[in-house]
Amino acid sequence: MDAKKILFIAQEITPYLPESEIATICRNLPQGIQERGREIRTFMPKFGNINERRNQLHEVIRLSGMNLIIDDTDHPLIIKVASIQSARMQVYFIDNEDFFQRKSTVSDENGNEYEDNDDRSIFYVRGVLETVKKLRWIPDVIHCHGWMSALTALYIKRMYADDPCLRNAKIVYSIYNDDFKNPLNKDFATKLKADGAKEADLKLIKTDTSFVSLTKLAIDFADGVIQGSETINQEVLDYISAKKDTPFLPYQSPETYMDEFNKFYDVILDSNTK
Repeated sequence: MDAKKILFIAQEITPYLPESEIATICRNLPQGIQERGREIRTFMPKFGNINERRNQLHEVIRLSGMNLIIDDTDHPLIIKVASIQSARMQVYFIDNEDFFQRKSTVSDENGNEYEDNDDRSIFYVRGVLETVKKLRWIPDVIHCHGWMSALTALYIKRMYADDPCLRNAKIVYSIYNDDFKNPLNKDFATKLKADGAKEADLKLIKTDTSFVSLTKLAIDFADGVIQGSETINQEVLDYISAKKDTPFLPYQSPETYMDEFNKFYDVILDSNTK
């Protein structure tokens, strides 16, 4: 069985944000997978430091206008889109005035991480999934990049388990050396429970909302895991090693990762994980 449709949920993509390991991979990978004959959709947050005019972003009215409730507060979901002409590739952006109209991505200009990064992550993941539903586009594999996309597998396996667009999708999580320093909000698990997560799902982040715990949660619900950076957190690496039933692709060099990821999608689709 071929994975024909691949959804990429990225934290960063160049040229919209400065080059980084994630931003570069998330720019080149979707193009490479598309050139290998698969259909793709790509999403990222519309952080406030993305220049809308220079990058020719425009709102997609038919997809916008929904409200997502997080922690008892309504937040309007705005969808924007831009094209990377040389790649014949569109990028969808998840936007919201409360969460993404800041001059930086996950921390302010002084390096202080935003206190509502947990809410921003929830909004981003739910925003992507709701937009994919509106597009009526059914992905075979969802490949997540960066900790802001870490909740995707949990949401699909729990909150969207009955949704015909998403319930059969296999989730691949790439782990990078992109950890945050301060734990997320202590009420993080409570907010996820309010959205439909089960008590047992949240044991890892009930008292510890660190990068390591969030990553372990993503690994628990993912159908496949990729080591995206050459060096990643050792505790996370040990946790992956202990999970014998979850397919794992070790770090791949820039020369080989495209073909190896492409093969891995079919491995995941053919496996009976979770």
